[in-house]
Amino acid sequence: MKKTFFYVLLTMVLLLAGCASGKNNNAKTSGPSDSDKLKVVLLIPGTLGDKSFFDAANKGLQKVKEEFGAETKVIEMGADNTKWEPTFNQVASQGWDIIISGGSQVTELLNATAEEHPEKKFINYDTDITETADNVYAVGYAVNEVSFLAGAAAALVSISDMPNANPDKTIGFLGGMDIPGINAFLVGYIEGAKYAVPDIKVAVSYAGVFTDPGKGKELSLLQYNSGVDVVFTAAGGTGLGVFDSAKEKQGYAVGVDSDQGSMIAETDKDKARLILTSAVKKIDEAILSAVIEIEDGTAKMGNHKVVGIEDNGVGIVENDIYNGVVSADIKTKINEIREKLASGEIKVSDAMGMETSEIEKIRESVKP
Repeated sequence: MKKTFFYVLLTMVLLLAGCASGKNNNAKTSGPSDSDKLKVVLLIPGTLGDKSFFDAANKGLQKVKEEFGAETKVIEMGADNTKWEPTFNQVASQGWDIIISGGSQVTELLNATAEEHPEKKFINYDTDITETADNVYAVGYAVNEVSFLAGAAAALVSISDMPNANPDKTIGFLGGMDIPGINAFLVGYIEGAKYAVPDIKVAVSYAGVFTDPGKGKELSLLQYNSGVDVVFTAAGGTGLGVFDSAKEKQGYAVGVDSDQGSMIAETDKDKARLILTSAVKKIDEAILSAVIEIEDGTAKMGNHKVVGIEDNGVGIVENDIYNGVVSADIKTKINEIREKLASGEIKVSDAMGMETSEIEKIRESVKP
């Protein structure tokens, strides 16, 4: 009887120990694990370090990491577009929840990959192409509006008594390529410049590449030497050469996509102080907003969303350089123009819907 009681008691003890052990194991596995993390990857159709378009996207990815505690990765695919498709296919077959890339040059590939992987969510953080796959969140920017502001600022600086301005009433534009997405910047820039200074002239050059600062410097030096005192660059990494020639010739420049003046001030303050402002697409905020909407279920997938000045999706940078160099009078005029753009009082033409001949006519109308 005693033996029987002992075995019953021993069995109860072992069962209780097992239950306690089970509870401890459950406690260990009930918390978040790496497998529970949101997994987000960014595919760059180029390389980081442009202090512009691609760096802005990477900044957005970092904000996603901070906001969600997400597992993130950036893949630099390089300039050779024959390598993009295999990279997209490889990444789409992996365990990423959200795949991000951007640029009209990669849109067709991104859409095709998305259609082959309907279980995945994709974000195209910058495209002018309105057609998109059902599982893609696509964003475009009213670059014509922010370029209008940039053009007005450049023209007003050109006729000012600022130290590096000259009396020629001629400003410049350097585009990466003669394509609709870049001409959207150009047309807005010309219209803004003419709004502020009706008889302004605009020298226009295209580099034919977005990754060659040497080419950017060569073309912008020609502009500065011809009498241009402010050059606006919409050329990605190629545009970095504009800032080199601005420093060499002591001219002014306007950056694009990111706060290029503040970025360059980290290594070269003398060069940075000549970058009056930058016309920015708020790509980092657009990426973060897209991920937030996807995660909370409010994202309108399969649509092309355009953000402008009214939405605070684009704007010119008002950093320490802008506030310290640009006169109060010019800043007041720029603020007035911004309000008119936001209210719709000023309408800016959109090069995306223009014929090539019409864009050529606009270029010719301000040719020095």
